[in-house]
Amino acid sequence: MTAEVPPFTLTVNGTQRTVSGALVTDSLLRVLRDQLGLPGAKNACEQGECGSCSVLVDGDLVCSCLELAGAAAGCDVRTVEGLAVGGDLLTDVQDAMVGCGGVQCGFCTPGFVVTIHDLLDRSPAPTDLEVREALAGNLCRCTGYGRILEAVRLVIRRRAGAAEVPMP
Repeated sequence: MTAEVPPFTLTVNGTQRTVSGALVTDSLLRVLRDQLGLPGAKNACEQGECGSCSVLVDGDLVCSCLELAGAAAGCDVRTVEGLAVGGDLLTDVQDAMVGCGGVQCGFCTPGFVVTIHDLLDRSPAPTDLEVREALAGNLCRCTGYGRILEAVRLVIRRRAGAAEVPMP
């Protein structure tokens, strides 16, 4: 029988959430999806290889399938659901992904979106090589990477002041 961790608090997308009943073996991914009702991070490989479960923990990009939920106690967690601010439905990254056709089945999309936000927050004008390196931990089987890379390039251009850039 697996033991439960004592109730703990996470700040998830700016809101304090109490987690109770989590097992010591529960991943942050399981708690986000099953206990906190945040289905954006996807459960695919459970080995940290595909990036579909990517979230930000205290500002660091992590695979939530590899993080123990109890170890995240007291941390600030940002999921794809919490990236849009000010009542916007989509972030500029999400808008560009849709507009450039960087979304097909959509399973990998939340991980890509979180990863792209993390990259552009750290480096507002990355080179193509830096973008490719940042996205190397995210796997996509449907869309292919060309459209996703174009979405990143579009966000970079728009954030640099080329707001009039039309969607491809």
